[in-house]
Amino acid sequence: MALRRVISVGASEDRLEKLIQKRLKPDANKELIDKRIWDLFGEVWCVMFTDLAGFSRKVATYGIIHFLQTIYESQRLLVPIIEEYDGILLKTEGDSMLVIFRNVVKGLECCKTMHQVLYDYNTNKHEEDHIVLCVGLGFGTMLRIGDEDVYGAEVNAASKLGEDTAEAWEVLATDSVKENANNISNITFEPIDFIPPGAQSAYKVIFK
Repeated sequence: MALRRVISVGASEDRLEKLIQKRLKPDANKELIDKRIWDLFGEVWCVMFTDLAGFSRKVATYGIIHFLQTIYESQRLLVPIIEEYDGILLKTEGDSMLVIFRNVVKGLECCKTMHQVLYDYNTNKHEEDHIVLCVGLGFGTMLRIGDEDVYGAEVNAASKLGEDTAEAWEVLATDSVKENANNISNITFEPIDFIPPGAQSAYKVIFK
């Protein structure tokens, strides 16, 4: 199984590289090549970027071992929840995670459960041991290259919302997430002033 996965990812990257090389040629039909790339790798996903609030400050205050402890604990708590809601963890970078879901509803429900689990975890713990999440969500067609990464406007918007904009305990989402939330009864969306590149508007998700 591991061998099959390596071959699959390698084949995807190899095919994309060859098409990009063709696109670089002076006489390239970029429109046609772009269509081929989207036909090969274009998929619809709900994309989630997570970040830990106040993480840099804690590293400066409590040191690198605490940094590693917090990352370990956050992943120990959150990865099983991601799997429960059929999310695919594509990669981790420091205190951030990139996750994709087949639909918006599972992405939102996963956010709610992750926040509840962390809230319960933090109860009766010292402040320095608290794990506090920020999340950005996007939804739409994006390029998925194997199980390594995704690219697209909604990916960029979700990254900006989750890693740079959201504050402690916040879930921020693009207008596409709101439009595809299927009127979930226990969730409302409040507009925010910041609109990330790649989105028409953005919202704070409120879980009732």
